[in-house]
Amino acid sequence: MTGPAAHPSPGPQRASTAHDALVRLGDTDLTLVDPAQDLRQHTVTDLNGRDIGHVSALFIDREERRVRFLQVQAGGFLGLGARTFLVPVEDVTSLRPLTVQLGHPLDTVTSAPAYDPELTDWHDAAFWNAQYSHYGYPAMTWPGY
Repeated sequence: MTGPAAHPSPGPQRASTAHDALVRLGDTDLTLVDPAQDLRQHTVTDLNGRDIGHVSALFIDREERRVRFLQVQAGGFLGLGARTFLVPVEDVTSLRPLTVQLGHPLDTVTSAPAYDPELTDWHDAAFWNAQYSHYGYPAMTWPGY
């Protein structure tokens, strides 16, 4: 499954580099071509229908303008104690109103390589490739990497 497409919002664009080929959609001036495909705040369930958390952000490939990863936030109370996971968009098996179902069980998602939005060097291709590998998908091969 290829992620939804994004298009530039009006205004100046900056050239991408290998270090910023993947960026949080919310950190750019890009918007999704079809706003109905914005999965942020949708509930995330595993392949057995168990709740995992919610989509807190989307990581996009700036050059191809495709969503590549969901940032999933799970647990916690009022943002405290929450854990954050990254899931390749290829793992989405079903979209229902306000719900995203993944193709792996809860324990696979919760055992994904560590990701802390404040501390992780997510500009490193090796980091993203470890995420893909964890879910059994091939490494990134799109432009910029």
